[in-house]
Amino acid sequence: MRLNKFLSSCGLGSRRGVEALILEGRVRINGQVCTELGTQVESTDEVVVDTKKVRPNKPVVIALHKPKGYVCTRDDEHARHTIYDLLPGKLRSLAHVGRLDMDSEGLLLLTNQGDLSHQLAHPTHGLEKEYEVQLEKPFDPALLEKLTHGLHIEEGFAKAERAWIIGHYKLGLVLKQGLKRQIRHMLYRVGYEVKRLVRVRIGNLPLTGIPEGGFRELKPDEVDRLLVHPKAKERPTLSKSRTASARKAMTERVEKEKEIERKTKAAEAAGKAAPARGRNRPARKTSRRGGARGGY
Repeated sequence: MRLNKFLSSCGLGSRRGVEALILEGRVRINGQVCTELGTQVESTDEVVVDTKKVRPNKPVVIALHKPKGYVCTRDDEHARHTIYDLLPGKLRSLAHVGRLDMDSEGLLLLTNQGDLSHQLAHPTHGLEKEYEVQLEKPFDPALLEKLTHGLHIEEGFAKAERAWIIGHYKLGLVLKQGLKRQIRHMLYRVGYEVKRLVRVRIGNLPLTGIPEGGFRELKPDEVDRLLVHPKAKERPTLSKSRTASARKAMTERVEKEKEIERKTKAAEAAGKAAPARGRNRPARKTSRRGGARGGY
């Protein structure tokens, strides 16, 4: 096994990441400093990094259902709950692959395999991540195209691979990027506030079956499938005619609500303006003979 792969399997980083350890002369094989990246390591060799003897970890990958209110860090300076509070001691050395912000929930992977972590997290590998997003108001179908064409946010150019409407207040989104708070910023740019955000799939792995705050270890074949690009699922897309119909329906609904509001206000205004019965009624004109004149 090549030295960089060996060190990566020890949980010291990706293959590219551990090359710095080798070039800096921090790695010894059988007592000799080794700075050659292509050095082969045998199972009988003793490898020491700095002063610590290292050996490959048993590969471990777990899928965690992160709840809202937990941060993706090992130690938090603000004493907030971290994802490691959800894990037993033997798993707290695992590194999280990517992250979900404190207010987001859903599927998160952790592993002791540096190389695998790099492949799963780096956007150049094109791993899909699917989200369900709850909004504070109905989403305009005409804006779906804006999300998939992309727009500029504080972190850079952001785009969704696919976007579809699940309900009046709910969207489905697929990303391959991993910009900071990307979905929240994208939707804010088009006029919406995210009320709830859940990651429901990574690659071929769904969140299904993992309770909130729970986790499970993945089998080797599940890990292998993670790196296989899933076939894009057929999502309900809106044709131009259906988009126009959806917009028309939404406009009619809004206009109807405004009309009801106008009528309500008009009725209230009329009620305030109408004189009370028997009060302030103009005196009827009388004839010279004292009788009341006709009202026509």
